[in-house]
Amino acid sequence: MAALDDFAFLSGKIYVGGKYVASRASERFDVIDPATEDKLGSIADCPDDEVDHAIDVANDARGVWMAMDARSRAVILHDIASALRQGSRPFAECLTREEGKPFKESTDEVSWCATAIDYYAELARHETGRLAGATVPGQFHFSVKEPLGTIVIILPFNYPLVLLCWEAAAALAGGNSVIIKPHEQTSLTTLKFMEVFAGLPAGLLQVVTGGARVGQRLIASPKTHGVAYTGSVAVGQAVARTCAESFKPSLIEASGNDPFIVMPSAPLDMAVRGAAFAAYLNCGQVCTSAERFYVHEDIHDAFVEGLVAEARKLRIGNGLGAVDLGPLATSRQRDRFEGLIARARQQGAKVETGGGRPAALNRGWFVEPTVLSGVTPDMEILNEEPFGPVAPICKVKSFDEAITLANRSRFGLGANLYSLDMDEAFRAVREIESGILWVNAPLLDNDALPFGGRKLSGSGRQLGPEGLAQFQNTKFVMIDPKASNQDFWWFPYSKAESFEPAKS
Repeated sequence: MAALDDFAFLSGKIYVGGKYVASRASERFDVIDPATEDKLGSIADCPDDEVDHAIDVANDARGVWMAMDARSRAVILHDIASALRQGSRPFAECLTREEGKPFKESTDEVSWCATAIDYYAELARHETGRLAGATVPGQFHFSVKEPLGTIVIILPFNYPLVLLCWEAAAALAGGNSVIIKPHEQTSLTTLKFMEVFAGLPAGLLQVVTGGARVGQRLIASPKTHGVAYTGSVAVGQAVARTCAESFKPSLIEASGNDPFIVMPSAPLDMAVRGAAFAAYLNCGQVCTSAERFYVHEDIHDAFVEGLVAEARKLRIGNGLGAVDLGPLATSRQRDRFEGLIARARQQGAKVETGGGRPAALNRGWFVEPTVLSGVTPDMEILNEEPFGPVAPICKVKSFDEAITLANRSRFGLGANLYSLDMDEAFRAVREIESGILWVNAPLLDNDALPFGGRKLSGSGRQLGPEGLAQFQNTKFVMIDPKASNQDFWWFPYSKAESFEPAKS
């Protein structure tokens, strides 16, 4: 019952100035357990003055943090990562109760938080600028990295902790303060997660809760200096427009619709297992889920048969039990997903397995892992992000056709290929229009390499040196230690350098 006790304590609170305080909000949102439909607690829809106060506190706190030397900041961040490794269970339990994913996946998510924090703790000690050869004798030319200021992070429900750490760790390591606006579904877990950051200066990392109005006020404030947003295309575009008005830097991750290509050279058993993981991880609620399957006609039928068998093995239920798939996070998400499946059927897709709700579960927002065959490129199911556990399979005649269809999308986040043909692998590297490519290794990340997309999948990058640079300004510095004479450059310009008309 520890998590439920935590939710009771955290309901209606925000995290400002290094402590939990009760919001004065007159309106609250209920938080519902997606596996049981029980009420877990409620979150405050913070009034404008509380949001503004948090911004002022953040701007005061970052002066203390910026004044620290890089090693001291790194030690504090490493201590946070160590604390996460030693006590991940309470955060994982809260996350499973709020979001629904299996406890194993929640535990994994917390562990990924620790690796990201450790990575940026060290990277920020090295990525401080660069020295360049001077263009004038005796001078010293270099660049320095400086924090943007106060960073706003708007989080989704599907990976609220790891995305928080990918972005907040980079922002903090770069010398910034951070204000988090979590998704309404996972705000209580995010508040609970602040316990591990107690070693930071008070006010450096804060959480304010609420709906769209709260996020809009944070983004539009002239006292915030950078924004990281993960969510829908429409909201991402609105965030980018608001930031553009003041040229405020923004990092936007706005959905995906990732292709998964399977060619005859692929080991079929591995391709099938990889496909099941890529399609059904976190009940399909992953921005980089495989959502468009292009399978060569020579192996199409065997692949469909194998994937159906894998889907039917998956155990569905409450994420706190021995399961592989939990529920979708919200009833609204289930309604949307079921609508997509229904329209796919109407358009001619064949349901090979799944397509409904598990008969044994009459409470919670559960759906069955689904395999669709007979899918054609024009169907809605291949052109929208389902954000649910479905694998729509389209038969292709060649690798060229697969590449063409893979690129025929408004999105460009990730892409997958299963093939042992190295020519096909390197063609995929060159030709697939995506920010990420997995060849025979779906959905893995690397803290040291960038994560992000193209087209309507967003702009900017998380992770890697690029993720740190998102939250830094670069200043070019030129120093002449002797203030030497620069007559070669200064006034008055010599007569020899003046324009003379050509002689006729």
